[in-house]
Amino acid sequence: MSISFYSLGAAEEVTGSKHALEIDGRVVLIDCGAFQGRRAEADRKNRQFDVPADKLEAVVLTHAHYDHSGLLPLLGLNGYTGNIYATPATRDLANLIMMDSARIQARDAEFLAKRAARKGESFDWKPLFNEADAVATTNQIITVSYNRPVWITPNVKLEFFDAGHILGSSMALLTATDAEGNTVRVAYTGDLGRKGKPIIRDPALLPPVDYIILESTYGDRLHESTDDALAMLAEVANKAVKSNGKIIIPAFAIERTQELVYYFHTLVDKKIIPEIPIYVDSPMAVNATSIFQVHPECYDQDTHEAFIKHHKNPFGFNKLRFVTSVEESKSLNDMSGPMVIISADGMCEAGRILHHLANNVGDPKNQLLLVGYMAEHTLGRRLQNRELEVKIMGEWHTVRAETTQINAFSAHADYEEMTAWLKALDTSDLKRIYLVHGEHEAQVVFKDHLESNGFPRVDIAKYGEAYEL
Repeated sequence: MSISFYSLGAAEEVTGSKHALEIDGRVVLIDCGAFQGRRAEADRKNRQFDVPADKLEAVVLTHAHYDHSGLLPLLGLNGYTGNIYATPATRDLANLIMMDSARIQARDAEFLAKRAARKGESFDWKPLFNEADAVATTNQIITVSYNRPVWITPNVKLEFFDAGHILGSSMALLTATDAEGNTVRVAYTGDLGRKGKPIIRDPALLPPVDYIILESTYGDRLHESTDDALAMLAEVANKAVKSNGKIIIPAFAIERTQELVYYFHTLVDKKIIPEIPIYVDSPMAVNATSIFQVHPECYDQDTHEAFIKHHKNPFGFNKLRFVTSVEESKSLNDMSGPMVIISADGMCEAGRILHHLANNVGDPKNQLLLVGYMAEHTLGRRLQNRELEVKIMGEWHTVRAETTQINAFSAHADYEEMTAWLKALDTSDLKRIYLVHGEHEAQVVFKDHLESNGFPRVDIAKYGEAYEL
């Protein structure tokens, strides 16, 4: 049996996850994500689609985030008609993300065409895919629950384990078997979550494997504790009450938004902060929250008891408002504080958050709260770097709002949490770890850390380079 691993994305970078196992010439693709970053660069990379669709035997989707699922429709457009395997919650969320992406691309194409016509310029930019393509892709998804092994090719078995990252997220254990019954077990972590996160369960422990393909997003950073994060969140909220200011929070519509609502609810229930109007300004977040409510199989014990035993909805309370219309979104800019606005996109590259930033970063009584990873060259990274002036929708804005960052809300494990997870596994059969989904500098630090903690065989996966297993 000839088996190798290679990456077609998220190799020495964080977004655009596409990883493959090639077994006797046939390929199992794990994730098919979009690259996120500067618009022109992201568009160029996403159009350079070099996945060998004609060789694919099966596709495995670990979770629904755009950088893992966003280019799935291109598989069908390039001739792949086979199955895509995912958990039930991942299927529902991925459908939401793909449809939203198709609509955004269609609106962008219309806007750019009108702008080009006004300038008398030619225009040939087209969306990568449309809504019909997204629907067709969703119809290819076969749902598989956690810990239910299935054969996805004649000689490859798949089993999902809870990754504890977002609703429905999974680690994929692939077992390849040859004619003599010899096996090679490869585990891909997808994005590995953290212990003690609200709503969803902790990351599961894997059985013994031969190889681990491990994410490394926070390979050189540590998160605050949840208690520290709640204290920081309370401080930001109480400061907004005192100044009558607005708290602007860029957050992805899936998981981070629901988690923030949960934490605000907790602080109000404990009377640590007063009730403050909270506006979730993201149509996708509204739909995603509905999906959260119909997948109790993913809940941790506390969330399960809140719904089942006490009939309480941890995703909503009196002062929470979901904003869907453009008119209501615009009206938030004319309202006075104190108030919280949670809006997408989480890296501040697109969506309604841009309008809220443009209207609010110049006011010193407002606060900007950053709660997640910001990729290189994004507006979010520039705000994270405390740049004094930033360009938003083509115009320069002076940043006078106070910026606070809370890393504890990250859904990715940091390097100590990943190391502790590895140490809890039976690694007696482990031959090698391959690092993916991380910036190169972070991966170098993480590789050294792992080697000093008893994992001597660690490689940083490079784009397109094949590794024989």
